Amino acid sequence: MLLESDQDIAALLTSTRRIALVGASAKPGRASNEIFRFLLEQGYDVVPVNPLLAGQFLHGVPVVASLEEIEGAIDMVDIFRNSAAAGDAVDEAIAAGAKSVWMQLGVINEAAAQRAIDARLKVVMDRCPKIEIPRLGLLKNAHGG
Repeated sequence: MLLESDQDIAALLTSTRRIALVGASAKPGRASNEIFRFLLEQGYDVVPVNPLLAGQFLHGVPVVASLEEIEGAIDMVDIFRNSAAAGDAVDEAIAAGAKSVWMQLGVINEAAAQRAIDARLKVVMDRCPKIEIPRLGLLKNAHGG
């Protein structure tokens, strides 16, 4: 199901506990690094995914190379890849049994979104949780963002 209403997006964000962040960056100025930190501050259990950084730590959390290395349930896969590469991340999310995929601002891959929907995943596309969480009144930490 493609989530577009505020109510559906808020419900997803409040029911999500564990997020795999695909395309995590060690560079502080990168959006994926800032949003990773923000999601941690909001109380989410975030697992950074980047094969080039596997074994390193970002914000105190060990980086894994792929979604298949994550033990346990994945509520959401937050995708920081370009639109074309997002398809592979969506396919990995489906294979890993994730409940939802979230494609970041500017990441639009209709075919991948449809594959996720067909596999009964919830899909958010072309949005950012760092924008949506405060906009929807879901901030858990007044110092976040």
